[in-house]
Amino acid sequence: MDPGYVVNEEQLKNEMKEFKAPFEHFGTQAIHAGQKPEQWKSMAVVPPISLATTFKQYGPGEHAGYEYSRSGNPTRDCLEKAVAAVDGAKHCLAFASGLATTVTITHLLKAGDNIICTNDVYGGTNRYFKRVAAEMGVETTFVDCSKPECLEAAIKPSTKMVWIETPTNPTMMVLDINKCAEIVHKHGDILLVVDNTFMSAYFQRPLALGADICMYSATKYMNGHSDVVLGLASLNRHDVYERLKYLQNALGGVPSPFDCYLCNRGLKTLHLRMKEHFRNALAVAKFLEADPRVEKVLFPGLPSHPQYELTKRQCTGCPGMLSFYIKGELQHSKTFLQALKVFILAESLGGYESLAELPSIMTHAAVAKEEREALGISDTLIRLSVGLEDVEDIIEDLDQALKAAHPSISLRN
Repeated sequence: MDPGYVVNEEQLKNEMKEFKAPFEHFGTQAIHAGQKPEQWKSMAVVPPISLATTFKQYGPGEHAGYEYSRSGNPTRDCLEKAVAAVDGAKHCLAFASGLATTVTITHLLKAGDNIICTNDVYGGTNRYFKRVAAEMGVETTFVDCSKPECLEAAIKPSTKMVWIETPTNPTMMVLDINKCAEIVHKHGDILLVVDNTFMSAYFQRPLALGADICMYSATKYMNGHSDVVLGLASLNRHDVYERLKYLQNALGGVPSPFDCYLCNRGLKTLHLRMKEHFRNALAVAKFLEADPRVEKVLFPGLPSHPQYELTKRQCTGCPGMLSFYIKGELQHSKTFLQALKVFILAESLGGYESLAELPSIMTHAAVAKEEREALGISDTLIRLSVGLEDVEDIIEDLDQALKAAHPSISLRN
């Protein structure tokens, strides 16, 4: 690492304190909600993995709460109850992936209905709305939902759902959930869905800010170990829950009991992991922002971020996600990414390990080139998922990779 750069621990602590106080009892709820040993005959402290696909009935239509594992599973119930608790929700449903969650939620609509989706959104969401939902007659309008006037102008009689994610992927734009909810709900029964994948339940509670549905790709932070593909949806409205519960069974996009067990286990350390992700990412962001080989850093935890004040009001902290523009062109991005040693060049995010990727070629390749350019997803925009390794090792790795990409640029004085 550049010998002139030092991680200032005291400064990091003070800057992290600028955000909202953590949600009360979060760790206790994550560990205990839905986990009571008394629900099992064995009194097991850790919920067992219920692999049964079907369950014995006392008589025709008379059962103990479970009939068929797609319709309901004891292990899945434990996860859903725990997630509902940490989200401050009455209900939660688990699905086979984040996209399976998106598909199921979209099935609340019918042909002719309109979705308004923020224009800077995960590439898989963009692809599903444009290339799949459209074929079923569901129209999607992409607008910049960070501007309330754009969202307001886009709403029409056929609009039945507004879909936002915040921070956005990969440009890290933060949207005002409360403002979006105010606009959406004054136009009747339109559902506001917030993709909370980046922030996780620990840093942001969309339902408390007016959202109707909070969804996750739990593959990321909620599980946190890069070994499960799973999705979640939390909500308070009982009528919408009943419809989604029916669709969960009717469409069949449910997770396996083993995946539910793993995600339930990962959830127990979410509050501990997210604190370290925040600390490491903030240190990395400050390092990159001061580096002459970097054009610009996109991280909501930096005062230079355009929605920094909003982030402090809306969130209890920031995850390990940040993006930055490396100076140069595509070849500089490739050289940097191929030179990394601690970071792994791979898609996905939110695991304990540090990952790096090039959205224009990887996660957002399905987005049309002209759209990527309009959003700022250029060939020099690199997305990092900062993991839980020692922060000095993380920064040293970034430093040597930047040196490989730009050997001729002198370092800071």
